Amino acid sequence: MNADASQSNSTEVIDLRSHGIGLLASHRSAASAAEGLLKKRYLFAEPEDAQALVALGGDGFMLHTLHRMLEGECPHLPVFGMNRGTVGFLMNEWRIEQLPDRIAAAKAIRVAPLAMRATTVGGESSTHAAINEVSLLRETRQTAKIEISVNGRVALPELACDGVLVATPAGSTAYNLSAHGPILPLAAKMLALTPISPFRPRRWSGAILPDDTSVCFRILEAENRPVSAVADQIEVRDVARVEVTLDRERSLTLLFDPEHALDERIAMEQFAT
Repeated sequence: MNADASQSNSTEVIDLRSHGIGLLASHRSAASAAEGLLKKRYLFAEPEDAQALVALGGDGFMLHTLHRMLEGECPHLPVFGMNRGTVGFLMNEWRIEQLPDRIAAAKAIRVAPLAMRATTVGGESSTHAAINEVSLLRETRQTAKIEISVNGRVALPELACDGVLVATPAGSTAYNLSAHGPILPLAAKMLALTPISPFRPRRWSGAILPDDTSVCFRILEAENRPVSAVADQIEVRDVARVEVTLDRERSLTLLFDPEHALDERIAMEQFAT
C-alpha cells in the first residue's frame, strides 16, 4: 500500500447511519466548530431517523434538547452530550475519537422530570416540565408569603421568603445547592424542598421528601406580593397556586462515559470544597 492510500484510510469517514446515531449542536461558536469536525469524521443519521443523539453544547443546550422531547417536538431518544459549553455537568468530555465505541459502552441514566401545574391570579392554568427544579420567586421588593402543603396537608402555614424550590436528584447540585439545599444521590428517590433566603421561619432549612410526594404552594397576598413560578427555563408570572409532582411516565435517558457518569458526579459533589 502506498503512502497516499494509507493517509486516505486514516481519515476515512465512518458511517454512523446504520447505528441510528444523529447529531444536534448548539448555535454557539464552540459547538458549531465541533459539529464541523465531527461531520468530517462521521456520517450521522437524520434526527427523524435516529435511535440515539449526540448533543454538542453546554448544560443549557442539553436541557433545551430534553425539553423538546418532553414537549413532543422530537421523539424521546437517549442523548450522549459532549461539552462545548461552560460547566457541562450533564455532558461528557469532548473528544472526536472513537465516538461509536463510547456510545456503545455508555452508561444509561434515567431521569424523571417534575410536572409543574401553575394557576395564575387571573385563573389561567398551565403545565410545564422541569428536569432540574421548579422554583417560586418574588417579583418585587416585597417578601413573598407562601403556604406549603404536602400530600394535601398544610405543612407550613406561612413561609416568608425570597422564594422556594423543589429539586430532583439530577438538579440538586444546581440552583438547589446554591440555595443551601441538600445534594441527593441520583438513586435516592427523593425530592429536595428548599427555601430561598427564608425570613420567617428563619431557621427552617427545608425538607427531603419521597419522590411520590405532591407539593402544593399557595401564594398568600398574591396580588400585593406577586410571585413567579419557573420550571427550569419556563416562567409563569403572577401565580396563585402551584402544584409539583414527579412525572415518572416521561422519564428521559442520558448516556455517559462509565468512568464519568452523572450518578457518580452527583455523589462526589458532596466532597467538593
